[in-house]
Amino acid sequence: MTFAAAGATAAGVESTRTGVAQGTSTSVEEARALAGPYADRFLEMYDKIKDPASGYFSDQGIPYHAVETLMVEAPDYGHETTSEAYSFWLWLEASYGELTGDWAPFNDAWDTLEAYMIPTTENQPTNGAYNPADPATYAPEHGHPSEYPSQLDSGVSVGTDPIADELSTTYGTDEIYGMHWLADVDNVYGFGAAPGSSELLGPDYEGTSYINTFQRGEQESVWETIPQPSIDDFSYGGPNGYLDLFTGDAQYAQQWKYTNAPDADARSVEAVYWAKKFAAAQGAEGQISGTVDKASKMGDYLRYSFFDKYFKEPGCESPSCPAGSGKSSAHYLLSWYYAWGGALDTSSPWAWRIGSSHAHFGYQNPMAAWALSNDPDLIPASPTAESDWAESYDRQIEFFQWLQSAEGGIAGGATNSVGGDYSAHPAGTPTFYDMAYDVAPVYHDPPSNQWFGMQGWGVERIAQIYHETGDARAEAILEKWVPWVISEITVTDTDWSIPATLSWSGAPDTWNPSNPGSNSGLHVEVTEHGQDVGVAGAIAKTLTYWAAASGDQQAADTAGALLDAIYEQNTDALGVSTVETRGDYERFDDVYQGGSGDGIYVPSDWSGTYPNGDVVEPGVSFLDIRSFYEDDPMFAEVQQHLDGGPEPQFRYHRFWAQTAVATAFAEYDRLIADPRDPDPSPTPTDDPTEDPTEDPTEDPTDPASACTASLTVVNSWQGGFQATVRVTADEAIAGWSTSFDLAPATFSQGWNAQFSTSGSQVTASDVGWNGTLSAGGSAEFGFLGNGSPPSSTAVTCTPE
Repeated sequence: MTFAAAGATAAGVESTRTGVAQGTSTSVEEARALAGPYADRFLEMYDKIKDPASGYFSDQGIPYHAVETLMVEAPDYGHETTSEAYSFWLWLEASYGELTGDWAPFNDAWDTLEAYMIPTTENQPTNGAYNPADPATYAPEHGHPSEYPSQLDSGVSVGTDPIADELSTTYGTDEIYGMHWLADVDNVYGFGAAPGSSELLGPDYEGTSYINTFQRGEQESVWETIPQPSIDDFSYGGPNGYLDLFTGDAQYAQQWKYTNAPDADARSVEAVYWAKKFAAAQGAEGQISGTVDKASKMGDYLRYSFFDKYFKEPGCESPSCPAGSGKSSAHYLLSWYYAWGGALDTSSPWAWRIGSSHAHFGYQNPMAAWALSNDPDLIPASPTAESDWAESYDRQIEFFQWLQSAEGGIAGGATNSVGGDYSAHPAGTPTFYDMAYDVAPVYHDPPSNQWFGMQGWGVERIAQIYHETGDARAEAILEKWVPWVISEITVTDTDWSIPATLSWSGAPDTWNPSNPGSNSGLHVEVTEHGQDVGVAGAIAKTLTYWAAASGDQQAADTAGALLDAIYEQNTDALGVSTVETRGDYERFDDVYQGGSGDGIYVPSDWSGTYPNGDVVEPGVSFLDIRSFYEDDPMFAEVQQHLDGGPEPQFRYHRFWAQTAVATAFAEYDRLIADPRDPDPSPTPTDDPTEDPTEDPTEDPTDPASACTASLTVVNSWQGGFQATVRVTADEAIAGWSTSFDLAPATFSQGWNAQFSTSGSQVTASDVGWNGTLSAGGSAEFGFLGNGSPPSSTAVTCTPE
């Protein structure tokens, strides 16, 4: 395989584009023409994503979760959108602005986010009635949807909200400036919970609609959810709309309610930080200053994710544990959500706000925390925001340290509410600032730290912070994580794979910030490998930031090899994709049959309807309350599987995944890639028209002596190693091939050569641009092996 990092040094690469530097007047077209090979790939993907014909955006300009409509994962429909999608869109436009100097699309992305994902005044009309001394009424979380609705209990003490008053004073409003996490972009459910409306506009409304799904505990997977509108005016559902499916109350009132996904808001701030840095290098910082101010404001409200759900103090082991006062209820981590809501009736107003007790490492964003506490333009305006984010930065870094396994992977997280009801910690449970370790915080179907993507998302931010600050704690985390991940990546000319599924055992040591433990009892195993292009993009970016800061050529080369493989093997008309086998789609027709089983639980005495007439009642399946799927052009393959046929296979184009790969190309180009063409035509060293200098009748030089090669093991770890091979020409050659034996090891992946293997035997030949060598000239390629380093380092070299 070939990639542009060949011969380049990772560390010390300048980050300002030639021709788009400060004081130049390069046009977008000129900047595009100057792009290097990996930037060209970024632009190719960018143009596909932004092409209306591709189908990534709605008519309103809103990014869909995926181009395809038949899509069930966290969103239950492909043409929903998430705050996550918006945050990745900002990243995409930040990279585009860095490359071209055009910042209008970046500002447009934030404007669209603000218009359609941050609830308007009309969407949250009664915030003025919120009482920070009484933020919400307690309702316990339960282990299974069948234990819902959860009874509200005003007898449980709730702490005070310490930031509401300063936010209101700072911004002159009681409204929340944060994104709701989920919207039905095409209004397929028909609620019409539209931006700018305090009532449901129904199925005739043509535009995006605020909805929610997950509401019933850690075991509720997407297959068990009952979607509901974020504005519940009782137009649909049962007599109380959908409210009494989730909470038990003596009397129900029409209300609005929104849930924020803190990782998405934090990623948005992170993207704005990089955009500001890029624009400043171009002398264009003023072009995005308004967007920077809005990101700072979003970061101010994002502090609600620092607090326990009911503002109780960390270490709570009973519903009667102390309520917090001041900042005593803050854990300073980015928790799974924060939420807010209130009455629709402005004549009888009330409002509530909650944080969350559960924190997953994959949601942490120390890069955003550092920006919000160090960048003068991003530090929020509230008086205590800077110090809160500074505290959060340290706490998040420590969280990664606490959760790092002996192998290097990062484990799940922690909770301040065991069981969702402040139960006592199980005996022997390790703690982090009094919060209990949780191997799979928040959701269990599937376990929330089984998917490798959380590793890519979480550790990418650690790599960024190391790139920007050199924080020694981040460096130590990466020094363990990077070799572990590289050892699990395989890239060949025809295939590639990365870790997909993880299995965990043991637990971390109880955290002691002055004397951290070794976590020798916490272990991770990669149980499945696969191809997830979005996760691969996150891995490539992580390795890129690390390599650019540390000079780790192996990391740079692995990132390049992975990106090359994706581009060469997975490019299609819409971006990049791979075949996905969806065995989980057998759950389309699951029906709840009692106990702790799967399927949609509906209380025995409950019945309601959706705007399209679908009935919600006991015994319904996921498909029964989403009958629109039966008309989906992809559904026939699902139905075939439900009828006993093979598991369906699809190619998906998730918005976040496409942008993850595209921005990985852009960052690799910016930080690592050699600007030369990665595969130029070799320039011959001799003029072929000249007469030969030797008598052709003389005996030719023995071709076996025309080149030599040597193998050097440059790094090793448990289960693997890295090696380089240097080819040296004894006389001018136009190509070369080498062979060597890795016994007792086997080949994993390589770079700067074409590889073929048979058992432990490896043949590696030049890739064109590095084949022509003058006498005394040399070329070098590298590879990774599985197992112990080879017992012999002998290499045979043959000229071509």
